[in-house]
Amino acid sequence: MAKNLIFYYSRKGENYVNGSIENLPKGNTEICAEFIKDAVGGELFEIETVREYPRDYTACTIEAKEELVKKARPELRRYLESIEEYENVFVCGPCWWGTYPCAIFTQLEKLSFSGKKVMALMTHEGSGLGNSERDLKKICQGATFGKGIAVHGADASVSRSVVSKWAQENI
Repeated sequence: MAKNLIFYYSRKGENYVNGSIENLPKGNTEICAEFIKDAVGGELFEIETVREYPRDYTACTIEAKEELVKKARPELRRYLESIEEYENVFVCGPCWWGTYPCAIFTQLEKLSFSGKKVMALMTHEGSGLGNSERDLKKICQGATFGKGIAVHGADASVSRSVVSKWAQENI
Protein backbone atom coordinates (compact mmCIF):
# COMPACT_ATOMS: atom_id res chain seq x y z
CA MET A 1 0.00 0.00 0.00
CA ALA A 2 1.28 3.46 -0.92
CA LYS A 3 2.35 5.78 1.86
CA ASN A 4 0.68 9.16 1.80
CA LEU A 5 1.80 12.49 3.23
CA ILE A 6 -0.64 15.33 3.70
CA PHE A 7 1.01 18.75 4.04
CA TYR A 8 -1.33 21.51 5.09
CA TYR A 9 -1.42 25.10 6.24
CA SER A 10 -4.72 26.24 7.70
CA ARG A 11 -5.95 29.47 9.23
CA LYS A 12 -8.04 29.30 12.40
CA GLY A 13 -9.79 32.38 13.73
CA GLU A 14 -10.95 35.22 11.52
CA ASN A 15 -11.71 34.07 7.99
CA TYR A 16 -13.72 35.33 5.06
CA VAL A 17 -16.84 33.18 4.70
CA ASN A 18 -19.54 33.85 2.12
CA GLY A 19 -19.00 37.61 2.15
CA SER A 20 -18.44 38.19 5.86
CA ILE A 21 -15.75 37.65 8.47
CA GLU A 22 -16.32 34.72 10.83
CA ASN A 23 -14.29 33.24 13.66
CA LEU A 24 -13.50 29.61 12.83
CA PRO A 25 -12.40 27.25 15.61
CA LYS A 26 -10.71 25.02 13.01
CA GLY A 27 -9.42 26.15 9.63
CA ASN A 28 -11.13 24.97 6.44
CA THR A 29 -7.96 23.43 5.05
CA GLU A 30 -7.31 21.45 8.22
CA ILE A 31 -10.81 19.98 7.92
CA CYS A 32 -10.10 18.90 4.34
CA ALA A 33 -6.66 17.48 5.22
CA GLU A 34 -8.30 15.31 7.88
CA PHE A 35 -10.85 14.09 5.30
CA ILE A 36 -7.93 13.00 3.06
CA LYS A 37 -6.30 11.13 5.94
CA ASP A 38 -9.57 9.38 6.78
CA ALA A 39 -10.11 8.40 3.13
CA VAL A 40 -6.67 7.12 2.12
CA GLY A 41 -4.59 6.98 5.28
CA GLY A 42 -1.30 8.76 5.70
CA GLU A 43 0.44 11.23 7.90
CA LEU A 44 -0.61 14.82 8.46
CA PHE A 45 2.09 17.49 8.60
CA GLU A 46 0.89 20.92 9.66
CA ILE A 47 2.95 23.82 8.41
CA GLU A 48 3.22 26.40 11.19
CA THR A 49 5.12 29.68 11.04
CA VAL A 50 7.37 30.88 13.84
CA ARG A 51 5.82 34.33 13.69
CA GLU A 52 2.07 34.01 13.54
CA TYR A 53 0.08 35.92 11.00
CA PRO A 54 -2.12 38.73 12.36
CA ARG A 55 -5.35 37.57 13.99
CA ASP A 56 -7.24 40.27 12.11
CA TYR A 57 -8.30 38.87 8.74
CA THR A 58 -7.67 42.06 6.74
CA ALA A 59 -4.24 42.59 8.32
CA CYS A 60 -3.40 38.98 7.49
CA THR A 61 -4.34 39.44 3.83
CA ILE A 62 -2.14 42.53 3.61
CA GLU A 63 0.82 40.66 5.09
CA ALA A 64 0.20 37.65 2.82
CA LYS A 65 0.25 39.88 -0.26
CA GLU A 66 3.50 41.54 0.86
CA GLU A 67 5.08 38.11 1.33
CA LEU A 68 3.98 36.99 -2.12
CA VAL A 69 5.33 40.13 -3.80
CA LYS A 70 8.67 39.77 -1.99
CA LYS A 71 8.74 35.98 -2.56
CA ALA A 72 9.25 35.66 1.19
CA ARG A 73 9.85 32.33 2.85
CA PRO A 74 8.62 32.63 6.45
CA GLU A 75 10.49 30.60 9.04
CA LEU A 76 8.63 27.52 10.20
CA ARG A 77 8.35 26.02 13.68
CA ARG A 78 9.49 22.66 12.32
CA TYR A 79 10.52 21.18 9.01
CA LEU A 80 10.19 17.81 7.42
CA GLU A 81 13.69 16.95 6.20
CA SER A 82 12.77 14.17 3.78
CA ILE A 83 9.76 12.65 2.07
CA GLU A 84 11.66 9.61 0.80
CA GLU A 85 9.31 7.11 2.46
CA TYR A 86 6.16 8.55 0.82
CA GLU A 87 4.79 7.88 -2.64
CA ASN A 88 1.92 10.38 -2.66
CA VAL A 89 2.05 13.94 -1.38
CA PHE A 90 -1.07 16.02 -0.90
CA VAL A 91 -0.39 19.76 -0.62
CA CYS A 92 -3.32 21.54 1.04
CA GLY A 93 -3.74 25.23 1.69
CA PRO A 94 -6.00 28.24 1.44
CA CYS A 95 -5.93 30.44 -1.65
CA TRP A 96 -4.03 33.57 -0.68
CA TRP A 97 -3.71 35.95 -3.60
CA GLY A 98 -4.08 33.22 -6.17
CA THR A 99 -1.74 30.61 -4.72
CA TYR A 100 -0.63 28.92 -1.53
CA PRO A 101 0.60 30.88 1.50
CA CYS A 102 4.37 31.45 1.20
CA ALA A 103 4.92 29.28 4.30
CA ILE A 104 3.98 26.22 2.24
CA PHE A 105 6.68 27.07 -0.28
CA THR A 106 9.20 27.42 2.58
CA GLN A 107 8.72 23.73 3.35
CA LEU A 108 8.35 22.39 -0.17
CA GLU A 109 11.54 24.04 -1.46
CA LYS A 110 13.58 22.03 1.07
CA LEU A 111 12.49 18.65 -0.31
CA SER A 112 13.16 16.36 -3.26
CA PHE A 113 10.02 15.32 -5.14
CA SER A 114 11.65 13.03 -7.67
CA GLY A 115 9.42 10.01 -8.22
CA LYS A 116 6.57 11.35 -6.05
CA LYS A 117 2.98 11.99 -7.06
CA VAL A 118 1.74 15.42 -5.92
CA MET A 119 -1.86 16.56 -5.63
CA ALA A 120 -3.11 20.08 -4.88
CA LEU A 121 -6.05 20.87 -2.63
CA MET A 122 -6.99 24.50 -2.20
CA THR A 123 -9.73 25.99 -0.06
CA HIS A 124 -11.09 29.27 -1.35
CA GLU A 125 -13.95 31.73 -1.31
CA GLY A 126 -14.19 32.14 -5.07
CA SER A 127 -10.69 31.76 -6.53
CA GLY A 128 -10.74 28.02 -7.15
CA LEU A 129 -7.29 26.47 -7.52
CA GLY A 130 -5.79 29.79 -8.62
CA ASN A 131 -2.17 29.23 -9.67
CA SER A 132 -1.55 26.49 -7.11
CA GLU A 133 -0.97 23.70 -9.60
CA ARG A 134 1.32 25.81 -11.77
CA ASP A 135 3.33 26.85 -8.71
CA LEU A 136 3.63 23.26 -7.45
CA LYS A 137 4.96 22.16 -10.84
CA LYS A 138 7.71 24.78 -10.57
CA ILE A 139 8.75 23.73 -7.08
CA CYS A 140 8.19 19.97 -7.08
CA GLN A 141 10.67 19.08 -9.82
CA GLY A 142 10.68 15.41 -10.81
CA ALA A 143 7.16 14.73 -9.51
CA THR A 144 4.12 13.58 -11.41
CA PHE A 145 0.90 15.39 -10.68
CA GLY A 146 -2.60 14.22 -9.96
CA LYS A 147 -5.72 16.25 -10.54
CA GLY A 148 -6.16 19.12 -8.09
CA ILE A 149 -9.33 20.02 -6.25
CA ALA A 150 -10.74 23.35 -5.14
CA VAL A 151 -13.04 23.29 -2.10
CA HIS A 152 -15.20 26.29 -1.31
CA GLY A 153 -14.09 27.19 2.21
CA ALA A 154 -17.57 27.84 3.52
CA ASP A 155 -18.47 24.29 2.44
CA ALA A 156 -15.35 22.58 3.83
CA SER A 157 -17.13 20.98 6.76
CA VAL A 158 -19.65 19.29 4.43
CA SER A 159 -17.17 18.28 1.72
CA ARG A 160 -16.10 14.92 3.19
CA SER A 161 -17.56 12.79 0.38
CA VAL A 162 -16.18 14.99 -2.42
CA VAL A 163 -12.70 15.26 -0.89
CA SER A 164 -12.60 11.57 0.00
CA LYS A 165 -13.59 10.48 -3.51
CA TRP A 166 -11.01 12.84 -5.04
CA ALA A 167 -8.23 11.54 -2.78
CA GLN A 168 -9.09 7.90 -3.49
CA GLU A 169 -9.14 8.50 -7.25
CA ASN A 170 -5.74 10.24 -7.20
CA ILE A 171 -3.61 7.59 -5.50
